[in-house]
Amino acid sequence: MNKDNLTVNTIRLLSIEAVQKAKSGHPGLPIGSAPMAYTLWAKAMKHNPKNPKWDNRDRFILSAGHGSMLLYSLLHVFGYPVSMEDLKNFRQWGSLTPGHPEFGHTPGVEATSGPLGQGIAMSVGFAMAEKHLAAEYNKPGYDVVDHYTYVLTGDGCLQEGVSSEASSLAGHLGLGKLIMLYDRNEITIEGSTDVAFTEDVKKRYEAYGWQVLEVADGNNDLAAIERAINEAKAETNKPSLIIVHTEIGYGTPLQGSHKCHGAPLGEENIAETKKNLGWEYEPFTVPEEVKENIAELQKGFEASEQAWNDMMKEYAAKYPEDMKKYESYFKPVCACIFDDDFYTFEKPLATRQSSGEILNRLAAKLPNLMGGSADLAPSNNTLLKEREYFSKEVPTGTNIHFGIREFAMAAICNGMTLHGGLINYCATFMVFCDYLKPALRMSALMKLPVTYVLTHDSIGVGEDGPTHEPIEQLAMMRSIPDTYTFRPADSKETAAAYQVALTGGKPTCIALTRQTLPLYDETGRGALKGAYVLKDSKDAQVILIGTGSEVELCMKAYDELAAKGVPARVVSMPCMELFEEQSEEYKESVLPAGIEARVIAEAGTSFGWAKYAGAKGQYVTIDHFGASAPAATLFKEFGFTVESVVEKALKAAGK
Repeated sequence: MNKDNLTVNTIRLLSIEAVQKAKSGHPGLPIGSAPMAYTLWAKAMKHNPKNPKWDNRDRFILSAGHGSMLLYSLLHVFGYPVSMEDLKNFRQWGSLTPGHPEFGHTPGVEATSGPLGQGIAMSVGFAMAEKHLAAEYNKPGYDVVDHYTYVLTGDGCLQEGVSSEASSLAGHLGLGKLIMLYDRNEITIEGSTDVAFTEDVKKRYEAYGWQVLEVADGNNDLAAIERAINEAKAETNKPSLIIVHTEIGYGTPLQGSHKCHGAPLGEENIAETKKNLGWEYEPFTVPEEVKENIAELQKGFEASEQAWNDMMKEYAAKYPEDMKKYESYFKPVCACIFDDDFYTFEKPLATRQSSGEILNRLAAKLPNLMGGSADLAPSNNTLLKEREYFSKEVPTGTNIHFGIREFAMAAICNGMTLHGGLINYCATFMVFCDYLKPALRMSALMKLPVTYVLTHDSIGVGEDGPTHEPIEQLAMMRSIPDTYTFRPADSKETAAAYQVALTGGKPTCIALTRQTLPLYDETGRGALKGAYVLKDSKDAQVILIGTGSEVELCMKAYDELAAKGVPARVVSMPCMELFEEQSEEYKESVLPAGIEARVIAEAGTSFGWAKYAGAKGQYVTIDHFGASAPAATLFKEFGFTVESVVEKALKAAGK
């Protein structure tokens, strides 16, 4: 057995044994995909296991994240800091080898994957980032940014709609440095793909504008796999799909059966597999010949990075300003940009309008700000006015036409952010955050500071009716851990939302109005604490807690209550999550436990507000769907009036 085949079998056996020891996992994909993955990592991919974060490395995303043991075995065998003990502790508490790959947890894992299809969409984001940065910084003889994005997928990912959305955009953009290896084993959990998936994937991807290549024997023909990868790399104007035909569970007694997709093989089947593959080593063994093979390959990996480092020294000397700018792209946003001018607005605006102004203020200071809308830029106000659109012809553009692809848009932004060097935002109507929620959840899992600009935030959408009027979406977003959800009351609170989005280290959802809101003297940086007092009375008897457009109702109700002899306090709470991060002393100073009479005012569901309303709290909220009518009519008919807030406040105060 030659060194390449021995290494492939090492990857197979490590994966099988780890799944068996864990008594759970997916052995089928690692067994079938080991030849293509090894060939890629050994023969084609530019990476350095000694420095997993090297800027110009090729990126590898395992979209079929259920086959995570394939990735962990590769990482261990190739010398990344993933130990044999880590493999033996697959899926166990505290290990570096969780059930699905997790970014930021395991060295060498480029993206959290597992929810099928999202890895493909994120890989499109990686490739877009590479294309843009290359166009921005490369000079003749100096390929500062020059790497490929590889994604390994299975049948399941290609059935998910998000992969279709993203692949369509990738073809349109001509992302020639995106290469997808497709483990075509024709098996899913329920059996043969014939039960639900009989389309011609080759024709589909050709229609998207991809180059499509095929490998007939992906279980054994490493030379054919290598030729296909090289052919894919040679096509610079189109992304490439390599359909690698394999048989799931190759070499095992369960070969070709769905029974080896998502369950351990069992000791007897493993023993038989070892005989079939000619494997004569103890469990969890990497043969010396394999170690020698990898050691030889490592010389080339290190040489690639060293050549790039040497070139970058020359680049810095020849193009010092470009080098300085390039390095700045990978640094945190400077707090200095959030000055008084950033918080200054001349007149009342709809917060979607002030958001547009803020984005353009940021664009003047942050050249690496890049994003766009799902075909709603004129309504979302997300166009960077002095910038061009990113396209096949203009890769230096930083506005993005995502098309009507909300889910792919968000997943692509995750990929761009993971790539590094860019500050990314995406936008749609808030009601359509339902379409992108799975990618928002992945942003949160990976703690990616993607900004979600979500306009038309309430029944204020008006005539478009209940299909377009968000009711439950704020509660949904607030329920996602490690996410900031902002609903600003005016332009200055919107500025605070963007400051948090660019410095908070988490995804931030900003809910913005269609209708104009007042501009308050009292608002501003206090919003950085999530909630703060806007207006107060001595010996306040009731607290009016509002967000967004309903802060105006609270401010006016304050005066009405004062006239009735009921002193009140107005609290703006644009971001619950930030408020919860404050000290107990601060939270008590804003919402004293001794004032039990409280009113919640928000044009969304009451769900999630009980913590702040308390036992005596009253609600000016909406727990049913909206209707089609002018916005002013809807607010009146559904009780979003000053009179309603006053009535609820008096009731809460026992008056």
